Amino acid sequence: MAAITLYPYQRRWLANRSRFKVGMFARQTGKTFTTTLEIVDDCLDAEAAGRRSRWVILSRGERQAGEAMEEGVKRHLKAYEMGFEALASDWKGESGASYKALEVVLPGGSRITALPANPDTARGFSANVFLDEFAFHKDSRAIWTALFPVISKPGLKLRVVSTPNGKANKFYEIVTDEDPIWYRQTCDIYEAVRDGLPRDTDQLRRALHDEDAWAQEFELKWLDAASAWLDYELIAAVESAEAGDPTRYAGGPCFVGNDIARRGDLWVAWVLEQVGDVLWTREIRTLRRAKFAEQDAVMDELFARYRVVRLAMDQTGMGEKPVEDAKRRYGEHRVDGVLFTGPNKHMLATIGKSAFEDRKIRIPIGDPELRADLHKLKQVLSPTGAPRFVAESDGAGHADRAWACFLAAYAAGDGGVPIEGEPLDEPRDSAALDPADAWLGNDGRRIDTQGF
Repeated sequence: MAAITLYPYQRRWLANRSRFKVGMFARQTGKTFTTTLEIVDDCLDAEAAGRRSRWVILSRGERQAGEAMEEGVKRHLKAYEMGFEALASDWKGESGASYKALEVVLPGGSRITALPANPDTARGFSANVFLDEFAFHKDSRAIWTALFPVISKPGLKLRVVSTPNGKANKFYEIVTDEDPIWYRQTCDIYEAVRDGLPRDTDQLRRALHDEDAWAQEFELKWLDAASAWLDYELIAAVESAEAGDPTRYAGGPCFVGNDIARRGDLWVAWVLEQVGDVLWTREIRTLRRAKFAEQDAVMDELFARYRVVRLAMDQTGMGEKPVEDAKRRYGEHRVDGVLFTGPNKHMLATIGKSAFEDRKIRIPIGDPELRADLHKLKQVLSPTGAPRFVAESDGAGHADRAWACFLAAYAAGDGGVPIEGEPLDEPRDSAALDPADAWLGNDGRRIDTQGF
């Protein structure tokens, strides 16, 4: 047999012959290659003993089934210099639907078939089964229900391997269950490299440029993409090379959002200029562990540079004094203090997300820290079922830029959220207001959000 290099984590997976095995491996670590080697070895052992072995590989699609057959099964058989017959046919399921089946047949009658996975193909055989990238199979629970009668015969084996794909699938349940009937093995990219896999993890991570994808595909983290308040596609849709450049300020009315922090998290001031019906990011200023005097100096600088109509500030906790000082410096009615209560955070996040969804905001392009900060904010449900927003600190803050952005979008208008105030006789457009009249909202109503 031609030499095949197996790393220690691959040898551990290959050596275990439990009836039920589930493996969670990082991308491109050879999980399909190793499992198809086990399948070929099982068939050759059966042939040597005068028996036949039957295996079915269910992959996420026809292309993946073809790769498992070509780069796995056939490659191993050729390395063993074992003759086989390769077949391709249309396989008809119980539903009447037809699927492309790839197959190899060994001289003693052992057979390996590769098919795209679905409940129809899962119930069509009595055989050993390999579920390849099971977390990505559509209708994984229905496939699982259809599958188990297939491997119910004593001695039939089940192999399940995948990288994670969130928690809303059967693979997550199998891996996280503690029933010892399963042999479980995990191997992230760092363990694979320690075992000798030649990969430059730093280079790959930088080139991928997507922290969520890296965490899921290479670090095997269970991510729930549905909980991200702003997904990457939504963020990318409003990125512009012209945003974030103070020199492009055209003298229009500006709105500032300010997330307050003194020690661990970031202090962020986000400046939006209204140009037509679009809010353009002109500047994002961040400070860490800055004294309040330094924070005040930066805000004074922004007020001097831009025609600030309205400033919305995080008034929670330590924000009480900065809001009070800002009102004194810039005018009682140019500054809104917003308490970060649950309902208020939901209101801010909704206004901010609407600006992204409606393409009414532009943000700088090519800033990985900004993208990560906007994306890390997640909506979860409390034990009572009420929605709340969380963002785990990664050393770069708790989505501080995101909250500053949402505060700025809120400052630019009430976003359709009713705010108590005294209506004026003649509503006016905030885009035409003088900074001294900045306490008027877009609907011409006096705004007072302090303490709501």
